[in-house]
Amino acid sequence: MSSSIRPSLSSFMLPSLASCNPSQKLSLFRLGSGIRQFHKFGLKASRFLRHDDKCMRVMAFGNMSTAATQENVLDWVKHDKRRMLHVVYRVGDLDKSIKFYRECLGMKLLRKRDMQEQKYTNAFLGYGPEDAHFVVELTYSNSYGIEKYDIGDGFGHFGIAIDDISRIVELVRAKGGKITREPSPVKGGNTTIAYIEDPDGYQFELLERVPSPEPLCKVMLRVGDLDRSIKFYEKAFGMELLRTQDDPESKSTIGILGYGPEEKNTVLELTYNYGVTNYDKGDAYAQITIDTDDVYKTAEAIKLAGGKITREPGPIPVMKTKITSCVDPDGWKTVFVDNVDFRRELE
Repeated sequence: MSSSIRPSLSSFMLPSLASCNPSQKLSLFRLGSGIRQFHKFGLKASRFLRHDDKCMRVMAFGNMSTAATQENVLDWVKHDKRRMLHVVYRVGDLDKSIKFYRECLGMKLLRKRDMQEQKYTNAFLGYGPEDAHFVVELTYSNSYGIEKYDIGDGFGHFGIAIDDISRIVELVRAKGGKITREPSPVKGGNTTIAYIEDPDGYQFELLERVPSPEPLCKVMLRVGDLDRSIKFYEKAFGMELLRTQDDPESKSTIGILGYGPEEKNTVLELTYNYGVTNYDKGDAYAQITIDTDDVYKTAEAIKLAGGKITREPGPIPVMKTKITSCVDPDGWKTVFVDNVDFRRELE
């Protein structure tokens, strides 16, 4: 259903019963009781109606219970076409960051967006076009002259999967960058990893493995209750729990979630450290962006799953791209963007 047509119920002109087939007549008869159920549930009836050439179609049964309606909305999330698009964070020197990402990490500068009215500039970098790859969105404030942001202790790192991490490490070293872990096998496994920092202090985990269709492969965030977070991302975001891994020695457990196998898709890695329930998020890391077929239904599902909407669904002024945003139980922000509007923006 197109999200661009959302009239109020009063704006509909009901057709004559003669123009409807028997099934449509029954739907219209049930419409009144159905609307009362939607209002009790906190949903707008107009989102479940569609008008065609002959008769209004009722997108839900008039006698549908609140529980059934809730189940349908949450089930829709599982079938929505979603992909992680961007990870957004703030930097103190945009040109310096772009140079580091291109020369050391091998990313391409895909585009820049200067938001003069809002006084900030975005730079989008990645390993392939935005319509098919997860990319970083660097945000630089043009007005305040902020050279350093507080990363806090809640953000963990980004992951990059490449076939030769030693080469990247030496490039970073040659450019005067910081190596926080030299290449070495991961404990209890065969994968070789290393850690580096970009000019603003963001950590990158380098994972040595065969070439991946999605080299920018993960975002790691720390959470205070892993089970609670997993349930939220499954229910509200429609993500799949791909695996969990407990490490008693480091007193931590991770959960890997995403929209497809981690070998081929970017994933979200949630880390729980035993006994730690709160983290300082700082002001550097901003959010993840995910696309969706319908930001309005997405917002309804998030509310049903117990999430907090921080921006009600609708178009952004000037750009007209429809978005909605929310925070998870730990306060980590996610923005959902209409996928048709997103493709139009890229054009």
